[in-house]
Amino acid sequence: MSNSGWATGAPLAATPDWVDELLLAGDDRDVCLHFGSPVDRAGLRHAVADREDTLRRLGLARGGSVALRLPPSLAYAANLLAAWRIGAQVALLDHRLTAYETDRALDRLQPQVVVSFSGTLPGGLRAFYEVADVAEARDGRPAETGHAVVQLSSGSTGPSKVIARTAEQLVAEIDRYTRMDGVPLPGERVVLLASVVHVLGLVGGLLYGLHAGVELVLPERLTVDAILRAVAAGDAPTTLLGVPFHTELLASNPNPPKLPQLKRMTTGGELVRAEVAQRFTDRYGIVLGNMYGMTEVGVIATDLFGEHRPSLMPAPGITVRELDGELLIATPASPYIGLSDPTRWVDGWLHTKDAGRVDPATGLMTVLGRLDSQVSVGGLKVDLTEVEHTLAALPGVESAVVVFDSGIEAFAVVPDPAAAAALEGELAVRLAPYKRPRVLHIVEQLPRTATGKLVRDRAVLRTADPTSAP
Repeated sequence: MSNSGWATGAPLAATPDWVDELLLAGDDRDVCLHFGSPVDRAGLRHAVADREDTLRRLGLARGGSVALRLPPSLAYAANLLAAWRIGAQVALLDHRLTAYETDRALDRLQPQVVVSFSGTLPGGLRAFYEVADVAEARDGRPAETGHAVVQLSSGSTGPSKVIARTAEQLVAEIDRYTRMDGVPLPGERVVLLASVVHVLGLVGGLLYGLHAGVELVLPERLTVDAILRAVAAGDAPTTLLGVPFHTELLASNPNPPKLPQLKRMTTGGELVRAEVAQRFTDRYGIVLGNMYGMTEVGVIATDLFGEHRPSLMPAPGITVRELDGELLIATPASPYIGLSDPTRWVDGWLHTKDAGRVDPATGLMTVLGRLDSQVSVGGLKVDLTEVEHTLAALPGVESAVVVFDSGIEAFAVVPDPAAAAALEGELAVRLAPYKRPRVLHIVEQLPRTATGKLVRDRAVLRTADPTSAP
């Protein structure tokens, strides 16, 4: 169903009152958020006004800077919108960072106000929390740029980058969502599994949902049972929004209940492996859509109806081209603050560092993996993504990562010892000798970023296998 029936047709504009006009407007009684209990528009506006008063008393003003270190919660949403209403720049810090990582980030960003939470968060794979937020002034500095939000990249392949986006860019991304077929429509629900601190959950979940009149529901926990209970709790058509990890989790349930209101699941980040996608669609009988995006840009391309897998169609207003096997995105200004690598944004083009191709006839683009996944072994080209997908598809393998140093090296989670012992033989059947891992590590768990992506930094992977040589 097309969204053309409710989109205005004209691009949305980021006026000084953009938060009120695009995110907080609506009937007082409309339920817009669900963090354990429903929050209507009146309740959200009250929570935002309360936080705005607190931030202003601490001296935060237009052009100021604030860092939020809050878990997914009503407090997070209210502080974020309150700071934007003031006209301040907001840095988003993942609540799962250690104290050391948080201190390093604050030293790097130098915000004037920090909003955190008191006490210790409970464990248990929670998707949202009820927290007491605490705002404190610090000896920081006003925003040095006109950006509305500052985020740190996930760091799945190395050190994080400081990425910034203006209010105009956020509003333009919200507008892209309203113009895409297959996104949730007004009056529908989204059960959000992705973090609201990162771009998919922030814009695709929270901001788009508030603008479009889509109820945003966070399950009590990120477990199969809790996710399915959240879907079953409402009658409106419901979309699941998450990352491949969540699809794998849900696909592991051999007998899910009938959920007539569940219409689609959309994943962002890495492409869901083909066998997982098939298992998911067989068990739930719904569309599994795919979305490609970056923190720097937001949503870039989609295949929300699962028609073009593994290819995607660029989102409205996005221009993509292929240069020497790399995907480039037209971006009028650099999204980076303090970046020392001048090759990431050149002459209006963002270099994604993703290998890919663009079909000149259809416009469809295909992401082929990271450029650094193309390696040379004995003069022969090897795509580490191919090796990784082959390994991950073997019986008994729950997850896998393949990296390259002096040779191809693989890390895999394989709980069954018999399946682990058979891996090398299975790989010998499926891969040419020069493509096979020189070393295969069987580990209990693989490290993931805060957004659910598998980490491919060799130094971090060593921690998964203490016997791995440095």
